[in-house]
Amino acid sequence: MRSINEIKDPRLVKALAHPLRVSILSALEHRVASPSELAEELEVPLPNLSYHIRMLVQLDLLKLVKTRPRRGAIEHYYQAKGPVSVSDKAWGQVPTLVKEAMVSASLRQTGELVEAAAARGGFDSPEAHLSRQPLKLDSKAFKDLSKKARELYDYALQVQKEADKRRKDSDHLDEVDAALITMLFTAPPVDEAQPKTEDEGVHKRASGGRSRSRRSRATSS
Repeated sequence: MRSINEIKDPRLVKALAHPLRVSILSALEHRVASPSELAEELEVPLPNLSYHIRMLVQLDLLKLVKTRPRRGAIEHYYQAKGPVSVSDKAWGQVPTLVKEAMVSASLRQTGELVEAAAARGGFDSPEAHLSRQPLKLDSKAFKDLSKKARELYDYALQVQKEADKRRKDSDHLDEVDAALITMLFTAPPVDEAQPKTEDEGVHKRASGGRSRSRRSRATSS
């Protein structure tokens, strides 16, 4: 995992200097796509998107995965070299406009992932989880909960490493596509009128399939 600890890191400054580059990195974190595919998906002109792709390649954040002939030309396909880990300190130094672009891109991907999982029965498993819990905290409790969220993230990475070996040994016969999404954020006051949602404080089940998605929401959420 590529770790960026300071906003002064030139990779971070240049990579996040434009909201479109944030969206490109987010879109290519777990898949391969061509500039033309991304231009259509992100609804931007192809020359603009291709320019920012080249910038991210120069910053060593994207890699060329394959090429393919298409309509008399060669189409290039890219993928992120790995997730970019931004420390709490660096995040505190990121300009507000860049934060908004990063959060917007992440929330868009999260919504698309959850909707796709639900449509194919990703919440049917007894182990699947979906909950939302508004909370009233003090600053210490908020920091403590943030620490626990980070510990869960680190634990998920460790579980992934352990699963990789078992999946390889079983020739991928016991393989489950899964997603874990955790959120912790300051929210509108809990005692404000909030729309009731069916998932509030409960576990949800959908319908079968080998994908499983897991989301935890707190007010955090």
